Amino acid sequence: VAPSLAAKIFKASIKHIITFGLIIGIWEVLGQTGQLNKLITPWPSLIGAQLFDLFFVSGKIYFHFYTTLAEAVIGFFIGVSIGISLAVAAAFSPTFRRYIAPYAVVFNVTPGIAVAPMIIAWFGFGWSSKIALAALVCFFPPFVNTLTALLRTDEDATDLFRSLGASKREYFWKLQLPNAVPLIMAGLKLALTGALLGTIVAEFFSAAAGVGILMQRFAFSLQIDGSFAALLTMSAMGLMLFTLMEVMDYRIVFWKRDSRMLAVSKKRSARWQRQHGSIKVG
Repeated sequence: VAPSLAAKIFKASIKHIITFGLIIGIWEVLGQTGQLNKLITPWPSLIGAQLFDLFFVSGKIYFHFYTTLAEAVIGFFIGVSIGISLAVAAAFSPTFRRYIAPYAVVFNVTPGIAVAPMIIAWFGFGWSSKIALAALVCFFPPFVNTLTALLRTDEDATDLFRSLGASKREYFWKLQLPNAVPLIMAGLKLALTGALLGTIVAEFFSAAAGVGILMQRFAFSLQIDGSFAALLTMSAMGLMLFTLMEVMDYRIVFWKRDSRMLAVSKKRSARWQRQHGSIKVG
């Protein structure tokens, strides 16, 4: 009988669960026995108490959580829209590509933390500066991935489309874009985490609300357990967004999933034949 999906997930995760449990246990024992200073390295029970207070007692984490999430998501959509649009234009125009590529590289290699003060000076202390920095940070991955994918269309398929007299629009929508989608989705995953990082960096510099400013307030008041709790909240937010993008990738790029399943089936068939021998008919 084939194992259930839950059993497979549990089997794949059990080693990580045990390792994580051991780390938490050792960390807690070191703290309880006085080996750690709670003002510098608070132990898990203190961090858990802060998390419980933030989510279930004071509840103040929710406003900061939704503020950071909204800023990151809006910045993500703006940055991705600009990146993909410029990549499509660059793919169709070599002249435009030669001019835009150096500027895109400059934007990518410039650290977000270095331009954050200027962006705050230009856009103010509200949401706009956080959204702008998030868009700037997440612009490059979808741009370079989309451009690379559009320029690497299969030559045989391209010759086939040309021999059939396909127009440029048909060539783009029916060959180039479907071929580029897997790489575009990979760029979107990187862009989403980049948008969250850009938002947090902007909140460190200036913000009235957000998980970043909450973490900073805890640190300034020497509540390091609160800073750890805010950090875990940021990590959970990033994991949630990345998982959502993974699900979208799984649903949208369905032909990649089918090809993987075909490869798995071939491997299982070959393994079965090695174990049991090939079946001879007649």
